[in-house]
Amino acid sequence: MANDFDALLARVIREARAIGIPVSRRIRPHVAVNSRAVGRFGLCRKTPFGWEIELSARLREADEQACLQTLAHEALHTCAGCADHGARWKSYAEQMRAAYGYKIRRTDTCEALGIPDLRRPRWAVRCDTCGQVLTRQRRSALITHPERYRCRCGGRLVPIPLSKEETP
Repeated sequence: MANDFDALLARVIREARAIGIPVSRRIRPHVAVNSRAVGRFGLCRKTPFGWEIELSARLREADEQACLQTLAHEALHTCAGCADHGARWKSYAEQMRAAYGYKIRRTDTCEALGIPDLRRPRWAVRCDTCGQVLTRQRRSALITHPERYRCRCGGRLVPIPLSKEETP
């Protein structure tokens, strides 16, 4: 494994506590690795024994900083009142950014983490004015009802078929 996730988790916990962020004392020290997770990079789960943090195996390809900020994101969920991405969680994320430079966001992208995006789009619409193509993994309202939306240029959006090579 390119990154020792357990050691990085221990580091993130130490750093958070050093600046007064009350991460749980009941975080399992072993990071679970999920080889099937493609659309998410981390998960924090409450169990009867405490908290378990899981990372996507895709993060093995990422640099240490990307792994650290993903682990920090998940560790912050173990703080009281931080199960969601509310004001308290955002405050702690900002403290981690100020102290350590972590770019903790509510969600992240492959591009931001420096790993290739292996997902292929399943749906697409094209602007009839400027030609911009917008793709989606899921059949969202934009895909189902493109007539309700406009491109940034003001053009109409029309569905376009994706070839078999472009779809999963």
